[in-house]
Amino acid sequence: MNYHVLTLFPEMILQGLNTSITGRALEKGILSLEAINIRDFSENKHNKVDDYPYGGGAGMVMAAGPVYRAYEHTAEKIKKSCISDNAEKKPRVIYLTPQGKVFHQNIAEELAEEEDLIFLCGHYEGIDERVLEMIVTDYISIGDYVLTGGELPAMVMIDAISRLIPGVLNNDVSAEFESLQDNLLEYPQYTRPEVFMGKMVPEVLLSGHHGNVEQWRRQQSIIRTAQNRPDLLEKAHLSEDEKKFLKSNFKE
Repeated sequence: MNYHVLTLFPEMILQGLNTSITGRALEKGILSLEAINIRDFSENKHNKVDDYPYGGGAGMVMAAGPVYRAYEHTAEKIKKSCISDNAEKKPRVIYLTPQGKVFHQNIAEELAEEEDLIFLCGHYEGIDERVLEMIVTDYISIGDYVLTGGELPAMVMIDAISRLIPGVLNNDVSAEFESLQDNLLEYPQYTRPEVFMGKMVPEVLLSGHHGNVEQWRRQQSIIRTAQNRPDLLEKAHLSEDEKKFLKSNFKE
């Protein structure tokens, strides 16, 4: 997976992602990351990339020219480095905006199948609509709130997508069974000691019976989801026994 982030703050992207799991994956070459400074593509001697909005209003708008040139440079670079049959395929360009569809695990799984992803980070009052119409393939939001720019959402998405790339996690099984797998929240986790301030680890986890452990974990996931995110249950794939278990624990 190759990530390309078009941004006004490349150091924010690089410093944020060159640590922990993504940092190790970058070192191993499983992932690659470049932060492209949109200011480098300004034709203004002061590297200015914004201007006043037509029609008036508060704030400034990022101009179409620098954004398009940054995209064109990146897309051409991707095309030259592509070794698969997808050299002529237009790269996915993700614009981080509250107006986009809300990011979720299924989107992460879909995007993890790509070889290259371009993230476009806006600032100020947004980006000239004309360039968005020309280059953006996906409009995505990470939630119903407003942030200063698109860098944090881009890093959130890159982190979530990267966990699904083979070899990124030390234990690939954990990517398959962690939170939101099958639209269920993750079950409770415990480690040593067996007793902490009078609280015991659930006995089933000490039994060594893998079947019972898996059943307990699945049931705990169902309970947690019903308590904290009941909206997810509508899309969860539950067996008939699990549906009966759910009804026996929750009347509604």
